[in-house]
Amino acid sequence: MLKPKNKLNESDIKKGLRYVIRDGIASQILVTLTGGTFMVAFALKLGASNSVIGLLAAIPPLAQIIQLPSVYLIQKVKNRRAITTFAAMTGRIFFFLIALIPVLFKSTLAQGALFVFLLLSSAFAAVATCSWNSWMRDLIPQDNLGNFVSKKMSIAMLTGVFFSIAGGFFIDYWIQWFPENEIFGFSILFITGFFAGEAGAYFISSIPEPQLKVTSMNIFKVITVPFKDANFRNLVKFTATWSFTMNIVAPFFTVYLLKMLHYEMSFVIILSVISQIFNLMFLRIWGRISDKFSNKSVLGVCATIYILCVLAWTFTTVPDIHSFTRPLIIIIHVFMGIAISGITLGQSNIGLKLAPQGQATSFLAANTFIISITAGLAPILGGYFADFFEVRSLSWVFTWTGPEGEFILPTLSLQQWDFFFFIAFLTGLIALQRLVFVRERGEVEERVVVHELLSEVRTRMRNFSSIGGLHYMVDFPFAILQQAKSLKKSLTRVKSKG
Repeated sequence: MLKPKNKLNESDIKKGLRYVIRDGIASQILVTLTGGTFMVAFALKLGASNSVIGLLAAIPPLAQIIQLPSVYLIQKVKNRRAITTFAAMTGRIFFFLIALIPVLFKSTLAQGALFVFLLLSSAFAAVATCSWNSWMRDLIPQDNLGNFVSKKMSIAMLTGVFFSIAGGFFIDYWIQWFPENEIFGFSILFITGFFAGEAGAYFISSIPEPQLKVTSMNIFKVITVPFKDANFRNLVKFTATWSFTMNIVAPFFTVYLLKMLHYEMSFVIILSVISQIFNLMFLRIWGRISDKFSNKSVLGVCATIYILCVLAWTFTTVPDIHSFTRPLIIIIHVFMGIAISGITLGQSNIGLKLAPQGQATSFLAANTFIISITAGLAPILGGYFADFFEVRSLSWVFTWTGPEGEFILPTLSLQQWDFFFFIAFLTGLIALQRLVFVRERGEVEERVVVHELLSEVRTRMRNFSSIGGLHYMVDFPFAILQQAKSLKKSLTRVKSKG
């Protein structure tokens, strides 16, 4: 039943892409309800410190190292659908066990149990990811890659927005109804995510797989071959540096909002939703731009926006919380959503495009292996920085003294998380410098991409200024669903890859 086919016809590809979309929806529900803000808040309820939060955040990327032996498994079994289905189905069971931690373990053991279950889940997810990436490289037509991936991500992100809001309201009401059992509200979310994840595993099992056409080779040769490609080495240098930049700060945004700014959970969820909405709105734009020009060009613009947003976090408390803190936080989330949509799309596509056909497994695994190390070390260092700088600060002020009195203007104030916000900004600049050396067909200067982006935005704004445009704004979520329905029609143009 799960055996690959020697040749996929047009009907097989259309069916496969439909189930890829369905899995994307189910998997997004799992990720939304068991990760991000909800997982961090759950860990905090278990008494986790900044260092523990950093350690938990390091587990998923470090677990990707398991992709190294996974390459050997794929080479031997040559059945990526069976590997992906089994690994996904097994790994998602551990979220059900995580939901039961408050019942099964006392407070002294709860954090250890969370660590073990998350580690096992991430290990199986790494095996599934390695097999899945190679599989999708051979299934999705390359001339439609950007458009299809952006559509898939748009639908998944809309799902994430809905379940983020629903989960946030559920937690707020749960706290009102059962204030003494707040943590069990998160358990219910995790169980819901578990069932959605298992449904996604079923959809994965329904996707047809083309025969893996590779020659058997030594596992070390499989990993070392990609590094003989100079362009791919440059890509690895960029993605490794960039993953460090994102992962040193990303796990702590929620901690920063909850612990330092003392925002309520509902507002933190709203911020996440705002970011996801703008992520969703710009996915299609970035998809068209990446197909028209290149993924590298999109990454250059979006990475620049992202590191400027990271730097802006340091101004949310200058020197303390001020009247512009909330508006600034909202603006940051808007632009981070715009940037992350292009970064996610660009990183997903550029690795697939630069990997030679038939060697996608080894190229992508080698890239992921390097990324996982830097992405795993980053949050551990971030947690250490948060604890180390908690009682330290650096300030630089201008002082004017005159007959009328003394005027002090703070120009620089770094404290606690501000330090590694600034560190992340600096490493982001280094990553952008490494991106310059990557070569991709169709790449253009960033100003051309910015011009294209502004043109797209102006077109959207003109549409919104009309009655029809206002109607579209009101119906925006439903318009995305219509795009999902029209996806079937667009797939009829897909050519068989044989």
